[in-house]
Amino acid sequence: MTKVIGLISGTSVDGIDAALAEITGTELDLKVELLAASTFSYPAQLRSRILDVCAGAAVTMAELAELDDAIAEEFARAAIAINTGHPQAELIGSHGQTVYHRPPGNTASRPARLGYSLQLGRGAVIAELTGIPTVSNFRAADIALGGQGAPLVPKVDVCLLSQPTECRCVQNIGGIGNVTFIPATGTPDWERGVRGWDTGPGNVLLDIAVQHLTGGAQTYDKDGAMAATGSPCAPLVEQWLQHPFFQQPPPKSTGRELFGVEYFHRCLAEAEGYSLSPADLLASLAELTAATIARELRTFLPVQPDRVLLCGGGSRNLYLKSRLQAMMEPVPVLKTDDVGLSADFKEAIAFAVLAYWRQLGIPGNLPLVTGARQAALLGDIHLAWEKQ
Repeated sequence: MTKVIGLISGTSVDGIDAALAEITGTELDLKVELLAASTFSYPAQLRSRILDVCAGAAVTMAELAELDDAIAEEFARAAIAINTGHPQAELIGSHGQTVYHRPPGNTASRPARLGYSLQLGRGAVIAELTGIPTVSNFRAADIALGGQGAPLVPKVDVCLLSQPTECRCVQNIGGIGNVTFIPATGTPDWERGVRGWDTGPGNVLLDIAVQHLTGGAQTYDKDGAMAATGSPCAPLVEQWLQHPFFQQPPPKSTGRELFGVEYFHRCLAEAEGYSLSPADLLASLAELTAATIARELRTFLPVQPDRVLLCGGGSRNLYLKSRLQAMMEPVPVLKTDDVGLSADFKEAIAFAVLAYWRQLGIPGNLPLVTGARQAALLGDIHLAWEKQ
Protein backbone atom coordinates (compact mmCIF):
# COMPACT_ATOMS: atom_id res chain seq x y z
CA MET A 1 0.00 0.00 0.00
CA THR A 2 1.51 3.32 -1.10
CA LYS A 3 0.19 6.81 -0.37
CA VAL A 4 0.59 8.96 -3.48
CA ILE A 5 -0.38 12.54 -4.28
CA GLY A 6 -1.50 13.26 -7.85
CA LEU A 7 -1.36 16.83 -9.18
CA ILE A 8 -2.55 18.35 -12.45
CA SER A 9 -3.67 21.65 -13.91
CA GLY A 10 -5.35 21.16 -17.24
CA THR A 11 -5.73 23.25 -20.37
CA SER A 12 -8.48 25.32 -18.73
CA VAL A 13 -5.84 26.65 -16.29
CA ASP A 14 -8.56 26.95 -13.67
CA GLY A 15 -6.54 25.58 -10.75
CA ILE A 16 -4.47 22.68 -9.47
CA ASP A 17 -6.39 19.46 -8.83
CA ALA A 18 -4.78 17.50 -6.00
CA ALA A 19 -5.67 13.97 -4.91
CA LEU A 20 -4.20 11.93 -2.07
CA ALA A 21 -4.75 8.22 -2.68
CA GLU A 22 -3.76 4.85 -1.24
CA ILE A 23 -2.77 2.57 -4.09
CA THR A 24 -2.34 -1.21 -4.10
CA GLY A 25 -1.93 -3.85 -6.78
CA THR A 26 -0.22 -3.37 -10.12
CA GLU A 27 -2.35 -3.23 -13.29
CA LEU A 28 -5.69 -5.02 -13.70
CA ASP A 29 -5.70 -5.72 -9.96
CA LEU A 30 -5.08 -2.03 -9.23
CA LYS A 31 -7.04 -0.56 -6.31
CA VAL A 32 -7.24 3.13 -5.45
CA GLU A 33 -8.78 4.61 -2.29
CA LEU A 34 -9.21 8.37 -2.46
CA LEU A 35 -8.30 9.85 0.93
CA ALA A 36 -8.57 13.55 0.12
CA ALA A 37 -9.06 15.75 -2.94
CA SER A 38 -9.36 19.46 -3.60
CA THR A 39 -8.76 22.14 -6.23
CA PHE A 40 -6.38 24.99 -5.42
CA SER A 41 -6.78 28.17 -7.44
CA TYR A 42 -3.80 29.89 -8.98
CA PRO A 43 -3.12 33.46 -7.83
CA ALA A 44 -4.89 35.66 -10.40
CA GLN A 45 -1.69 37.26 -11.68
CA LEU A 46 0.00 33.88 -12.18
CA ARG A 47 -3.03 32.44 -13.99
CA SER A 48 -3.10 35.46 -16.28
CA ARG A 49 0.60 35.02 -17.05
CA ILE A 50 0.13 31.33 -17.85
CA LEU A 51 -2.76 32.09 -20.20
CA ASP A 52 -0.68 34.76 -21.94
CA VAL A 53 2.15 32.29 -22.53
CA CYS A 54 -0.30 29.64 -23.76
CA ALA A 55 -1.63 32.22 -26.22
CA GLY A 56 1.87 32.84 -27.60
CA ALA A 57 3.12 35.81 -25.59
CA ALA A 58 6.87 36.33 -25.95
CA VAL A 59 8.97 35.58 -22.86
CA THR A 60 12.67 35.72 -22.14
CA MET A 61 14.44 32.64 -20.85
CA ALA A 62 14.72 34.31 -17.44
CA GLU A 63 10.96 34.94 -17.41
CA LEU A 64 10.27 31.35 -18.46
CA ALA A 65 12.46 30.06 -15.61
CA GLU A 66 10.64 32.30 -13.12
CA LEU A 67 7.28 31.07 -14.39
CA ASP A 68 8.43 27.44 -14.20
CA ASP A 69 9.44 27.89 -10.56
CA ALA A 70 6.33 29.89 -9.63
CA ILE A 71 4.09 27.12 -10.95
CA ALA A 72 6.15 24.47 -9.14
CA GLU A 73 5.79 26.41 -5.89
CA GLU A 74 1.99 26.47 -6.27
CA PHE A 75 1.97 22.73 -7.00
CA ALA A 76 4.08 22.13 -3.89
CA ARG A 77 1.67 24.19 -1.78
CA ALA A 78 -1.23 22.14 -3.12
CA ALA A 79 0.59 18.89 -2.26
CA ILE A 80 1.35 20.04 1.26
CA ALA A 81 -2.24 21.23 1.79
CA ILE A 82 -3.85 18.00 0.55
CA ASN A 83 -1.50 15.96 2.76
CA THR A 84 -2.33 17.96 5.90
CA GLY A 85 -4.01 15.78 8.51
CA HIS A 86 -2.74 12.55 6.93
CA PRO A 87 0.50 10.56 7.28
CA GLN A 88 3.05 11.93 4.82
CA ALA A 89 2.69 10.64 1.30
CA GLU A 90 5.51 8.53 -0.07
CA LEU A 91 5.38 9.82 -3.62
CA ILE A 92 4.02 12.67 -5.76
CA GLY A 93 3.01 12.43 -9.42
CA SER A 94 2.81 15.88 -10.97
CA HIS A 95 1.62 16.43 -14.52
CA GLY A 96 2.45 20.14 -14.26
CA GLN A 97 0.94 22.87 -16.41
CA THR A 98 0.96 22.41 -20.18
CA VAL A 99 1.89 25.65 -21.94
CA TYR A 100 2.67 24.23 -25.38
CA HIS A 101 1.80 21.02 -27.22
CA ARG A 102 2.77 20.14 -30.79
CA PRO A 103 1.78 16.69 -32.06
CA PRO A 104 4.23 14.76 -34.25
CA GLY A 105 3.95 15.17 -38.00
CA ASN A 106 5.34 16.62 -41.16
CA THR A 107 6.05 20.30 -41.77
CA ALA A 108 7.50 22.13 -44.73
CA SER A 109 10.85 22.47 -42.97
CA ARG A 110 11.08 19.15 -41.12
CA PRO A 111 9.51 15.94 -42.42
CA ALA A 112 8.24 13.39 -39.88
CA ARG A 113 9.54 15.25 -36.83
CA LEU A 114 8.85 14.15 -33.29
CA GLY A 115 6.18 15.90 -31.25
CA TYR A 116 6.93 18.42 -28.54
CA SER A 117 5.11 19.11 -25.29
CA LEU A 118 6.11 21.47 -22.48
CA GLN A 119 4.77 21.23 -18.96
CA LEU A 120 5.95 23.83 -16.45
CA GLY A 121 6.23 23.29 -12.69
CA ARG A 122 9.45 21.33 -12.44
CA GLY A 123 9.42 18.25 -10.28
CA ALA A 124 12.77 18.97 -8.63
CA VAL A 125 11.32 22.08 -6.99
CA ILE A 126 8.22 20.20 -5.83
CA ALA A 127 10.41 17.46 -4.29
CA GLU A 128 12.63 20.06 -2.62
CA LEU A 129 9.72 22.02 -1.10
CA THR A 130 7.63 19.04 0.00
CA GLY A 131 10.38 16.61 1.00
CA ILE A 132 8.57 13.92 -1.05
CA PRO A 133 10.03 12.15 -4.12
CA THR A 134 8.28 13.53 -7.19
CA VAL A 135 7.70 12.11 -10.67
CA SER A 136 7.11 14.66 -13.43
CA ASN A 137 7.58 15.21 -17.19
CA PHE A 138 5.37 12.24 -18.03
CA ARG A 139 4.93 12.95 -21.74
CA ALA A 140 8.56 13.01 -22.88
CA ALA A 141 9.24 9.26 -23.06
CA ASP A 142 6.19 8.57 -25.22
CA ILE A 143 7.04 11.48 -27.54
CA ALA A 144 10.63 10.23 -27.90
CA LEU A 145 9.17 6.97 -29.21
CA GLY A 146 7.18 8.79 -31.90
CA GLY A 147 3.98 9.05 -29.87
CA GLN A 148 1.60 11.94 -29.32
CA GLY A 149 2.48 12.14 -25.63
CA ALA A 150 -1.28 12.25 -25.05
CA PRO A 151 -3.65 11.10 -23.83
CA LEU A 152 -1.80 9.29 -21.04
CA VAL A 153 -4.78 8.42 -18.86
CA PRO A 154 -6.25 5.52 -20.92
CA LYS A 155 -4.21 2.76 -19.28
CA VAL A 156 -5.36 3.99 -15.87
CA ASP A 157 -8.95 4.06 -17.15
CA VAL A 158 -8.59 0.45 -18.32
CA CYS A 159 -7.25 -0.70 -14.95
CA LEU A 160 -9.85 1.13 -12.86
CA LEU A 161 -12.98 1.18 -15.03
CA SER A 162 -12.99 -1.93 -17.24
CA GLN A 163 -15.88 -4.39 -16.90
CA PRO A 164 -16.23 -8.01 -18.11
CA THR A 165 -19.51 -7.68 -20.03
CA GLU A 166 -19.71 -4.01 -20.97
CA CYS A 167 -17.91 -1.80 -23.51
CA ARG A 168 -17.29 1.60 -22.00
CA CYS A 169 -16.13 5.00 -23.20
CA VAL A 170 -14.56 7.23 -20.58
CA GLN A 171 -14.85 10.80 -21.85
CA ASN A 172 -12.88 13.48 -20.07
CA ILE A 173 -14.12 17.01 -20.71
CA GLY A 174 -11.40 19.33 -19.50
CA GLY A 175 -10.19 22.27 -21.53
CA ILE A 176 -9.63 19.70 -24.26
CA GLY A 177 -11.73 16.53 -24.51
CA ASN A 178 -10.20 13.06 -24.61
CA VAL A 179 -11.71 9.59 -24.72
CA THR A 180 -10.75 6.06 -23.71
CA PHE A 181 -12.60 3.15 -25.34
CA ILE A 182 -12.51 0.00 -23.19
CA PRO A 183 -13.89 -3.23 -24.72
CA ALA A 184 -15.59 -5.73 -22.41
CA THR A 185 -12.75 -7.59 -20.74
CA GLY A 186 -14.61 -10.88 -21.06
CA THR A 187 -14.18 -10.88 -24.84
CA PRO A 188 -11.16 -12.55 -26.51
CA ASP A 189 -8.09 -10.39 -27.15
CA TRP A 190 -9.90 -7.37 -25.68
CA GLU A 191 -6.65 -5.52 -24.88
CA ARG A 192 -5.97 -4.96 -28.57
CA GLY A 193 -9.28 -3.12 -28.88
CA VAL A 194 -8.45 -0.37 -26.39
CA ARG A 195 -8.36 3.04 -28.04
CA GLY A 196 -7.98 6.64 -26.94
CA TRP A 197 -7.42 10.09 -28.41
CA ASP A 198 -8.19 13.79 -28.01
CA THR A 199 -11.66 14.52 -29.35
CA GLY A 200 -11.22 18.30 -29.67
CA PRO A 201 -12.31 21.29 -27.59
CA GLY A 202 -13.91 20.53 -24.25
CA ASN A 203 -14.47 23.57 -22.04
CA VAL A 204 -11.77 25.76 -23.52
CA LEU A 205 -13.87 27.68 -26.07
CA LEU A 206 -16.79 27.99 -23.65
CA ASP A 207 -14.52 29.44 -20.96
CA ILE A 208 -12.89 31.89 -23.37
CA ALA A 209 -16.34 32.94 -24.60
CA VAL A 210 -17.68 33.55 -21.08
CA GLN A 211 -14.66 35.67 -20.18
CA HIS A 212 -15.06 37.62 -23.43
CA LEU A 213 -18.81 38.14 -23.03
CA THR A 214 -18.61 39.17 -19.35
CA GLY A 215 -15.52 41.35 -19.68
CA GLY A 216 -13.62 38.96 -17.42
CA ALA A 217 -16.21 39.07 -14.63
CA GLN A 218 -16.84 35.32 -15.02
CA THR A 219 -14.44 32.58 -16.05
CA TYR A 220 -16.91 29.79 -16.87
CA ASP A 221 -20.60 29.04 -17.38
CA LYS A 222 -21.63 27.34 -14.14
CA ASP A 223 -23.78 24.25 -14.85
CA GLY A 224 -24.15 25.52 -18.43
CA ALA A 225 -26.87 27.88 -17.15
CA MET A 226 -26.14 30.68 -19.66
CA ALA A 227 -25.92 28.32 -22.63
CA ALA A 228 -29.19 26.66 -21.59
CA THR A 229 -31.07 29.93 -22.22
CA GLY A 230 -29.81 30.09 -25.83
CA SER A 231 -30.32 28.08 -29.00
CA PRO A 232 -27.46 26.55 -30.98
CA CYS A 233 -27.02 27.73 -34.56
CA ALA A 234 -26.97 24.48 -36.56
CA PRO A 235 -25.43 25.87 -39.81
CA LEU A 236 -22.63 27.54 -37.86
CA VAL A 237 -21.87 24.40 -35.84
CA GLU A 238 -21.80 22.35 -39.03
CA GLN A 239 -19.34 24.85 -40.50
CA TRP A 240 -17.09 24.54 -37.44
CA LEU A 241 -17.21 20.75 -37.67
CA GLN A 242 -15.41 20.88 -41.02
CA HIS A 243 -12.15 21.69 -39.22
CA PRO A 244 -9.41 19.27 -40.41
CA PHE A 245 -8.74 18.00 -36.87
CA PHE A 246 -12.19 16.39 -36.74
CA GLN A 247 -11.56 14.52 -39.99
CA GLN A 248 -8.16 13.19 -38.84
CA PRO A 249 -8.21 9.58 -37.57
CA PRO A 250 -6.56 8.66 -34.25
CA PRO A 251 -3.99 8.65 -32.80
CA LYS A 252 -4.25 12.40 -32.40
CA SER A 253 -3.88 15.07 -29.76
CA THR A 254 -4.43 18.80 -29.57
CA GLY A 255 -4.44 21.81 -27.26
CA ARG A 256 -4.87 25.57 -26.98
CA GLU A 257 -2.44 25.96 -29.87
CA LEU A 258 -5.25 24.82 -32.19
CA PHE A 259 -8.40 25.51 -30.15
CA GLY A 260 -7.58 28.64 -28.18
CA VAL A 261 -8.10 32.39 -28.25
CA GLU A 262 -7.27 32.78 -31.93
CA TYR A 263 -9.70 30.01 -32.92
CA PHE A 264 -12.41 31.51 -30.70
CA HIS A 265 -12.11 34.88 -32.44
CA ARG A 266 -12.39 33.11 -35.78
CA CYS A 267 -15.60 31.46 -34.52
CA LEU A 268 -16.82 34.84 -33.29
CA ALA A 269 -16.21 36.41 -36.70
CA GLU A 270 -18.02 33.55 -38.45
CA ALA A 271 -20.98 33.98 -36.09
CA GLU A 272 -21.48 37.66 -36.97
CA GLY A 273 -23.72 36.89 -39.94
CA TYR A 274 -26.19 34.97 -37.76
CA SER A 275 -27.11 37.75 -35.27
CA LEU A 276 -26.65 35.46 -32.28
CA SER A 277 -27.27 36.53 -28.71
CA PRO A 278 -24.50 35.82 -26.17
CA ALA A 279 -26.51 32.82 -24.93
CA ASP A 280 -26.92 31.54 -28.52
CA LEU A 281 -23.15 31.78 -29.03
CA LEU A 282 -22.50 29.77 -25.87
CA ALA A 283 -25.14 27.22 -26.84
CA SER A 284 -23.48 26.87 -30.25
CA LEU A 285 -20.02 26.36 -28.74
CA ALA A 286 -21.45 23.76 -26.32
CA GLU A 287 -23.10 22.08 -29.32
CA LEU A 288 -19.70 21.96 -31.03
CA THR A 289 -18.12 20.19 -28.05
CA ALA A 290 -20.99 17.70 -27.77
CA ALA A 291 -21.09 17.09 -31.52
CA THR A 292 -17.35 16.52 -31.79
CA ILE A 293 -17.50 13.90 -29.04
CA ALA A 294 -20.54 12.12 -30.52
CA ARG A 295 -19.18 12.18 -34.08
CA GLU A 296 -15.72 11.05 -33.05
CA LEU A 297 -17.19 8.05 -31.22
CA ARG A 298 -19.45 7.13 -34.12
CA THR A 299 -16.72 7.60 -36.73
CA PHE A 300 -13.61 6.10 -35.14
CA LEU A 301 -14.81 3.32 -32.83
CA PRO A 302 -15.22 -0.26 -34.07
CA VAL A 303 -18.49 -0.57 -32.13
CA GLN A 304 -20.60 1.80 -30.11
CA PRO A 305 -20.14 1.64 -26.32
CA ASP A 306 -22.71 0.28 -23.91
CA ARG A 307 -22.31 3.47 -21.89
CA VAL A 308 -20.34 6.71 -21.82
CA LEU A 309 -18.82 7.82 -18.52
CA LEU A 310 -17.98 11.51 -18.19
CA CYS A 311 -15.33 13.11 -16.02
CA GLY A 312 -13.55 16.46 -15.77
CA GLY A 313 -15.00 19.93 -15.24
CA GLY A 314 -17.28 19.65 -18.26
CA SER A 315 -19.12 16.74 -16.66
CA ARG A 316 -20.67 19.33 -14.31
CA ASN A 317 -22.05 21.33 -17.25
CA LEU A 318 -25.64 20.09 -17.21
CA TYR A 319 -26.52 21.66 -20.56
CA LEU A 320 -23.50 20.14 -22.29
CA LYS A 321 -24.24 16.75 -20.73
CA SER A 322 -27.88 16.90 -21.87
CA ARG A 323 -26.87 17.75 -25.45
CA LEU A 324 -24.36 14.90 -25.53
CA GLN A 325 -26.98 12.51 -24.17
CA ALA A 326 -29.39 13.57 -26.92
CA MET A 327 -26.75 12.91 -29.57
CA MET A 328 -25.67 9.56 -28.11
CA GLU A 329 -29.16 8.03 -27.70
CA PRO A 330 -29.81 5.24 -26.87
CA VAL A 331 -26.35 4.95 -25.20
CA PRO A 332 -26.62 6.25 -21.60
CA VAL A 333 -24.29 9.11 -20.65
CA LEU A 334 -23.34 8.97 -16.96
CA LYS A 335 -20.43 10.16 -14.81
CA THR A 336 -17.54 8.11 -13.47
CA ASP A 337 -18.94 8.91 -9.99
CA ASP A 338 -21.77 6.51 -10.88
CA VAL A 339 -19.28 3.64 -11.06
CA GLY A 340 -17.22 4.63 -8.03
CA LEU A 341 -14.47 6.92 -9.38
CA SER A 342 -14.44 10.67 -8.76
CA ALA A 343 -15.30 12.55 -11.95
CA ASP A 344 -13.77 15.77 -10.62
CA PHE A 345 -10.44 14.26 -9.60
CA LYS A 346 -9.96 11.30 -11.93
CA GLU A 347 -7.13 13.02 -13.82
CA ALA A 348 -5.26 13.82 -10.60
CA ILE A 349 -5.78 10.23 -9.46
CA ALA A 350 -4.41 9.06 -12.81
CA PHE A 351 -1.12 10.90 -12.35
CA ALA A 352 -0.80 9.46 -8.86
CA VAL A 353 -1.13 6.02 -10.47
CA LEU A 354 1.34 6.86 -13.26
CA ALA A 355 3.90 7.93 -10.64
CA TYR A 356 3.23 4.70 -8.71
CA TRP A 357 3.80 2.67 -11.89
CA ARG A 358 7.00 4.59 -12.62
CA GLN A 359 8.32 3.68 -9.18
CA LEU A 360 7.43 0.01 -9.75
CA GLY A 361 8.94 -0.04 -13.24
CA ILE A 362 5.59 -0.55 -15.01
CA PRO A 363 5.06 1.21 -18.39
CA GLY A 364 2.30 3.82 -18.30
CA ASN A 365 1.51 4.52 -21.97
CA LEU A 366 -0.53 2.50 -24.44
CA PRO A 367 1.10 2.50 -27.90
CA LEU A 368 -2.26 1.75 -29.57
CA VAL A 369 -3.49 5.05 -28.11
CA THR A 370 -0.54 7.40 -28.51
CA GLY A 371 1.09 5.91 -31.59
CA ALA A 372 4.40 5.32 -29.80
CA ARG A 373 6.60 2.51 -31.10
CA GLN A 374 6.48 0.67 -27.77
CA ALA A 375 5.37 0.91 -24.15
CA ALA A 376 7.63 2.99 -21.91
CA LEU A 377 8.26 4.02 -18.33
CA LEU A 378 6.80 7.51 -18.02
CA GLY A 379 8.21 10.36 -15.98
CA ASP A 380 11.43 11.64 -14.44
CA ILE A 381 12.04 10.81 -10.78
CA HIS A 382 13.24 13.63 -8.51
CA LEU A 383 14.43 12.49 -5.10
CA ALA A 384 13.85 14.49 -1.95
CA TRP A 385 17.13 14.93 -0.09
CA GLU A 386 17.18 15.25 3.68
CA LYS A 387 18.06 18.77 4.70
CA GLN A 388 21.11 19.06 6.92
